[in-house]
Amino acid sequence: MTTPTYTKHVDVNLKTNSIFNEAWLHERIKDDPTILGLGDVRVLDHERAHVGGGRLDLLLYSEDDNRRYEVEVMLGATDPSHIIRTIEYWDIERRRYPGYEHVAVLIAEDITSRFLNVMSLLSGNIPFIALQLSALQVDDKLLLHFVRVLDQTALREDDTVQDLGGGQVDRSYWEKYAGPQLMTICDDVLTMVNAHVKTKREFNFLEQYIGLRGNGVVDNFMWFGPRKKLVHLGFRTSLAPELKDRFDQAALPTKIDGTKYVKVSVTAETLRSQRALIEQAIIDTIKDNDA
Repeated sequence: MTTPTYTKHVDVNLKTNSIFNEAWLHERIKDDPTILGLGDVRVLDHERAHVGGGRLDLLLYSEDDNRRYEVEVMLGATDPSHIIRTIEYWDIERRRYPGYEHVAVLIAEDITSRFLNVMSLLSGNIPFIALQLSALQVDDKLLLHFVRVLDQTALREDDTVQDLGGGQVDRSYWEKYAGPQLMTICDDVLTMVNAHVKTKREFNFLEQYIGLRGNGVVDNFMWFGPRKKLVHLGFRTSLAPELKDRFDQAALPTKIDGTKYVKVSVTAETLRSQRALIEQAIIDTIKDNDA
């Protein structure tokens, strides 16, 4: 390996540059959206028109965690109009497509302290990522460097999926979205639940997830998030960190939210191969909730 030599860089202001402008920046992100540091994402849409005016700069998608990123790009310093626009586009998309997680992303060359103060007031209510962009010229090359200066992707515990279910729907809504085969995973898990609870549970179909209720009373100690290729199983329990460790050891995709909520992603195959592990997690969750 050749030993690198030191070369001084020159800061480039994209806002005032006639060649490396915002349109050029959009193309670079479209060519390789992973440069943003958001993981293995792909571009779903560019300059996405919204009813009532306005265009979302970029809509990105991560299949690993079924997350969509509503991305607004601005050159120069952040301003209130772009903050509001980013949040508006995020809200439109999450209402239109409730089957995904949605995160608002604002990219700017200068993330001001005023912006960070405003976002701190919204902490826990809006999943938001702020990326500060630096354009650096080194010799005859231009480098783009994105730094995550704000990451509020975890909602407050009282604003997690259980409380943001949306309107009431029926089973056909989810069968149309995820397909009957994935719904059989939910049926199988519900059978496991009903083998251990005091009061039998049934599905409570909502726009953003499938919860549980017994004798008409909602109690989401578990919930279900069917997707195109898998189902997210959610658990509400004080044992959430322990359950995450168990799922991690079995190499199951897992995410923890706060200290009481954990979800694991399963397919029909993993439900078969890890059935004992998942059923034990269900039993422990039921006991912890005295259900």
